[in-house]
Amino acid sequence: MEIDVITTLGLTAGVLTTIAYLPQLIKTWQSKSAADLSWSMLIVLCTGIILWLVYGVIVHDIPLIAANVVTFIFASIILVLKICYK
Repeated sequence: MEIDVITTLGLTAGVLTTIAYLPQLIKTWQSKSAADLSWSMLIVLCTGIILWLVYGVIVHDIPLIAANVVTFIFASIILVLKICYK
């Protein structure tokens, strides 16, 4: 099965935007502080990710679904850490 250019582009974009949250997650975990993270940014981000995920499911876009599942997990962990380190 050959992967086309559009799917490759989608997968690459998904991987890059997803791993962009990893440094913040690691820093928050290691420093035991999320004081500099905005509540409104985290809530809006998680809401947007959920909407992208729903959209991906509706249009059957695997790269979009996969990227947003992982991104939601990362963002949710950051949100939970913000609550825990309050």
